[in-house]
Amino acid sequence: MKRMPVIFSGHGDPMIAIREDEVTRGMAKVGSDLIAKYGKPKAILSISGHWYTDHTAVQSAQEPKQIYDMYGFPQKLYEVKYPVKGCTELTEQVQQLLGDKVKIDDSWGIDHGTWTVLVHMFPDADIPVVQLSIDQHLSPQECYEIGEQLASLRKRGYLIFGSGNVVHNLMEVNWRKKDGTDMTVSFNNAIVDAVLSGDIDTVINFDKLEHNRYAVPTLEHYLPLLYCMGAAEGEPVEVFNNICNLGSMSMTGFIFG
Repeated sequence: MKRMPVIFSGHGDPMIAIREDEVTRGMAKVGSDLIAKYGKPKAILSISGHWYTDHTAVQSAQEPKQIYDMYGFPQKLYEVKYPVKGCTELTEQVQQLLGDKVKIDDSWGIDHGTWTVLVHMFPDADIPVVQLSIDQHLSPQECYEIGEQLASLRKRGYLIFGSGNVVHNLMEVNWRKKDGTDMTVSFNNAIVDAVLSGDIDTVINFDKLEHNRYAVPTLEHYLPLLYCMGAAEGEPVEVFNNICNLGSMSMTGFIFG
């Protein structure tokens, strides 16, 4: 069995789930290329910026509920169905790898950080999904280290998938702006350069970069990238959807390994 890569994807505006554009085509290509090269993953461990908790939690539900954790959008968005199964084996593997650092929590489900992307990457919804929460008490370095502990899942056929945004500032979103502001583009480019060159320290210590407070006013959408980098330390990486939009959003994604 080939070792699975690691994917980080921007998700941005929830309407991405029902759009057909350059970004969604990029997501679809990532999914189809992965299956063509590696085969279908046994299951997906998803780390979404929308499950931000006071501990590290993993799901165990056999049929996890789909969560529509967004408000004020057209009804068509709430009619999107992505009925994936859970995966007991993956849940147990995560528990073995993280030990007392993780606990079972089925109070959440498959949120829109996960399904708005996977509906394009793997549209048949035939790959089980288990979500792992982001622990708000962990530093970026510690999130990276959790990723390192999870890396062995890849050689067992599991896909580690992070969903967030390199730049995510809802307070500065301009729905009429198709590209990014100068600050968004500058910060996004700095992170892309660091990821592609393997400069882990810069990605972890992003708060030393120019425009960091504008780009990352809160941590939850940035941290999935650190989990992903930890799970793929030192491996080749490709960028996809290197696109900034809505003024203060980056859709940039990376394929590690």
